[in-house]
Amino acid sequence: MTTTRKLSGRARKAVLLVHVLSAAAWLGIDLALGICAVVAVNTSDVNTAGVAIQAIDVFAIWPMFGASVVCMISGVVLGVGSKYGLVKYWWVAIKLFMNIGMSLLIAFSLRPGVAEAAQIGRRMLAGDPTAVIPSGIMHPVVVAPALLLFAYVLSVFKPWGRVRKSPQPVKRERRDLVGAV
Repeated sequence: MTTTRKLSGRARKAVLLVHVLSAAAWLGIDLALGICAVVAVNTSDVNTAGVAIQAIDVFAIWPMFGASVVCMISGVVLGVGSKYGLVKYWWVAIKLFMNIGMSLLIAFSLRPGVAEAAQIGRRMLAGDPTAVIPSGIMHPVVVAPALLLFAYVLSVFKPWGRVRKSPQPVKRERRDLVGAV
């Protein structure tokens, strides 16, 4: 039987605060990315669209990736240091795999698209009439916040129970007056 070292109350609260704040920063960056994308797609002013697309390049990748990594590391520390574990409960395991997947998507899928969009924004500001906003720019700004909100729901409601049932029955202590006499 392996024993895991649990976090003290104060340490757990500190790591939980870092986890919640990094998740909130990640969602906030995603929402700001969405606002810039919506402005770029819906404005008739080429300069506004160009600036909005370029703004995505400023904060979309590294701040968002940094927030996702901090969220993942703090989540792993919380999982290892608490009764929930990393893959003992479905909701924790799903959040972990979502975080890993979304972090990889930020680094390897979103980054090239954002760099291309920023180049298009520069061309728009330079007056290039052939510069057109990419058609798939709205997909990440819809999917990512939806997944992050799903992770928030998992954190609050903790559904589905354990991944595997415990092989040993849990001994329950009676707390009535029968044995007290």
